Amino acid sequence: MALSSDSNTLLSLEAISTLHLPRIAIVCTEWNDKIVAAQLEGCSRILHQAGAILTGQYFVPGCFEIPFACNQVAKDNSINSLGPEAIIAFGAVIRGGTPHFEYVCQAVTDGISALNVRLDIPVIFGVLTLNTEAEAWERLGGIHGHKGEEAAITALKMIQFNRNISAGV
Repeated sequence: MALSSDSNTLLSLEAISTLHLPRIAIVCTEWNDKIVAAQLEGCSRILHQAGAILTGQYFVPGCFEIPFACNQVAKDNSINSLGPEAIIAFGAVIRGGTPHFEYVCQAVTDGISALNVRLDIPVIFGVLTLNTEAEAWERLGGIHGHKGEEAAITALKMIQFNRNISAGV
């Protein structure tokens, strides 16, 4: 299995060291709140380090509702010039004994994918799809890095990408 730490540039903040006041919104779930809180903590560390502006933090009941909420936040962005330049979606779906896991994971994945094709700002997929709760902690400071931090870095890099495209760089 590949680890994020195996990439020399993936976790580097060097490419975004000159990014000025990036604006980010976060949509996260109330479900699996301890896991989501850890995602938010890691994300906040990186956003603070980068001098990012948090334009809003929005809570929805579960992962199924994330695409709708991200779309609503993006709509607000279209009428507010100081709205987010990226949205990060955080949640956690843990496999149970029914097919519900597959339906929710597929719906949130498809929903966020569709938003990324349609919207002018990126929606960062920070939804953990897990077999067990223990796997979450491996991904929130354990052997698999910290997915909250990685989502923040991804958002910042995508903001830089969009700014470069707009500037013709």
